[in-house]
Amino acid sequence: MLEALSYQFVQHAIIAGILVSFVSGIIGSLVVVNRMVFLAGGIAHAAYGGIGLALFFELPIFFGTSTFAVVAALIIATVSIRQKEKIDTFIGLIWAVGMAIGIIFIDLTPGYNVDLMSYLFGSILAVEQSDLYYMGVLLAAIIVILAFWYSKILAVSYDGEYASLCGINVQFFYSLILVLAALSVVIAIKVVGLILVIALLTIPVYIAQELSTSLLKMMILSGLLALLFTLSGLWLSYTYNLTSGASIILISALFFLFFLFFKGNR
Repeated sequence: MLEALSYQFVQHAIIAGILVSFVSGIIGSLVVVNRMVFLAGGIAHAAYGGIGLALFFELPIFFGTSTFAVVAALIIATVSIRQKEKIDTFIGLIWAVGMAIGIIFIDLTPGYNVDLMSYLFGSILAVEQSDLYYMGVLLAAIIVILAFWYSKILAVSYDGEYASLCGINVQFFYSLILVLAALSVVIAIKVVGLILVIALLTIPVYIAQELSTSLLKMMILSGLLALLFTLSGLWLSYTYNLTSGASIILISALFFLFFLFFKGNR
């Protein structure tokens, strides 16, 4: 693997792995604490509509997918706050319609034979320099937002009613978390793919949650664990010519099972 570090695409893959791991660790912690896993799953699959639209209208993939995912996140946030009893049905609708839109527009794209596998299961070795800029800006934005609003996000995440009584705009921060989750899902699709993205957002977080005493510690530990899983999966996929996204999630799952076994014995 050491000789592979001389290749630019491997260098890009490692940098992307570092950036996406910490984005996933931070946002995944918020998704789990706020019990948004199902909502994030709906956004992840709806984002496929953005991929289809971006290809059809010849837009940058990240731009098209991010825009579509953010719109889906805002719609889901509005419905989940105003009509909680209908959220399951609405998530299923967004999930199905988003993927249907993506597939239709990919079919309509003239002269383009898209590799669906790269979007469904990830292709970290195909990360480009422009992708790294997008990932870096998103991570920086997340860190700035957390530094500025950490106490309010913490209050909303653990006790929304108390936060509302304290004068915090719960709807705004709830929507903000979902929008950040949508953007995080978009960059994670490049690494592990649409099908497996929720696993990257939740497996490291579950382990970190069991080992942490605060939200901040959980975010940091989740990021470090996600980085360990990502780099190990990247090594596995490069060495044995396997799909990178599936390799990363397989490593994560095996570590998760080992953690559960160790925890059970203790």
